[in-house]
Amino acid sequence: MPRITLVRGDITQQSVDAVVNAANSSLLGGGGVDGAIHRRGGPEILEECRALRASRYGRGLPTGQAVATTAGRLPARWVIHTVGPVHSAGEDRSELLASCHREALRVADEVGARTVAFPAISTGVYRWPVEDAARIAVGTVQDTQTGVEEVRFVLFDEAAYAAFAAQLPEQGQGEL
Repeated sequence: MPRITLVRGDITQQSVDAVVNAANSSLLGGGGVDGAIHRRGGPEILEECRALRASRYGRGLPTGQAVATTAGRLPARWVIHTVGPVHSAGEDRSELLASCHREALRVADEVGARTVAFPAISTGVYRWPVEDAARIAVGTVQDTQTGVEEVRFVLFDEAAYAAFAAQLPEQGQGEL
């Protein structure tokens, strides 16, 4: 099981092997974490995403799946793009959110990443309640067999940090 750490900050500034992008299915950039990663990482990321769309993912990356590209100008080697589910009060999509984390770790293993930074997937415009997302994310990482040594959850605000910290009471508060 990887060591889990928490950081309050900007995922685009993390010096890790791989940064997980909460992408939209088009892989062509967007808002939130996705837009920030594409802006800071530069055109190399978008170029590889366009190549993926032209080959394996003509209809876009399916929700819950993951794929790696270069990290461009980010202080990481790879970006692992995963498409989180939109929260629904009428349909349980928890397995899709868990799949995002499992698949990102699988791709990290494929590329040889040992340190991986995750955002709080689906908690922005996809409206997943952050406490539930934290429970699913931390539980899935703890239950997934992987060669990744450190999973760093990079949380943008204090509320997200607190929600993830509540899932790791034995670890204290992590880093700020």
